[in-house]
Amino acid sequence: MRPKIYLFGDSITEESFSDGGWGASLANHFSRTGYVVLRGYSGYNTRWALKVKEKVFSPPEREDAPLAVTVFFGANDACLPDRYGGFQHVPLDEYKHNLLAIVDFLKNRWPSTCIILITPPPIDEDARLQHPYVDNLSGLPERTNEAAGSYAKQCLAVAEECGVSAIDLWTKMQQFPGWQKAYLRDGLHLTQSGNKVVFEEVIKQLREEEIILETLPVDLPLLEEIDPKDPLKSFKN
Repeated sequence: MRPKIYLFGDSITEESFSDGGWGASLANHFSRTGYVVLRGYSGYNTRWALKVKEKVFSPPEREDAPLAVTVFFGANDACLPDRYGGFQHVPLDEYKHNLLAIVDFLKNRWPSTCIILITPPPIDEDARLQHPYVDNLSGLPERTNEAAGSYAKQCLAVAEECGVSAIDLWTKMQQFPGWQKAYLRDGLHLTQSGNKVVFEEVIKQLREEEIILETLPVDLPLLEEIDPKDPLKSFKN
């Protein structure tokens, strides 16, 4: 069996297998060497993720340790408590506690697995006003970029405390002029360019952990390895 890479997160992960999504790009990248397994749950925060973690991942006795797990939560935790997304809000200190618990769960289950935490992306508040997912009677955005930044910092702090990899997406995206429209289609979810940023950053972290195509075996002979004069010879072992 090919080794697995799990993608665990909210809607930004759930949508990652759409056209041009970062998960689809990972699946294409590892198409002959590994399985990219989607575990994305739209609207979820770390509180809910912690409750379902045992259902999300197979028991360790049923499968080999995956190569890597990305953990991409925080965008929903950072919803403001007094706005229409308040039911998704998780206080900042609880967010850190939940994220620590998720990492601890993964490390105990698979000690050799590479864990990559991804911060929430930045928020374009004007675009959130134009794209509410319910009637927004307050006329105020349910998320702010400032709040997302606070959760991003806690995510990075958890990664440092646990000794795992991290991608500071909140900072990375804002380094590009016009990031609001270039990387976010509705002030929160990613455009194709935004997905490309996530894909490239995940590949970079995997490479630092030496999870690269050059070191991963393919499960069946490549075309260039098949002898045109005796093709079946390649399938005897």
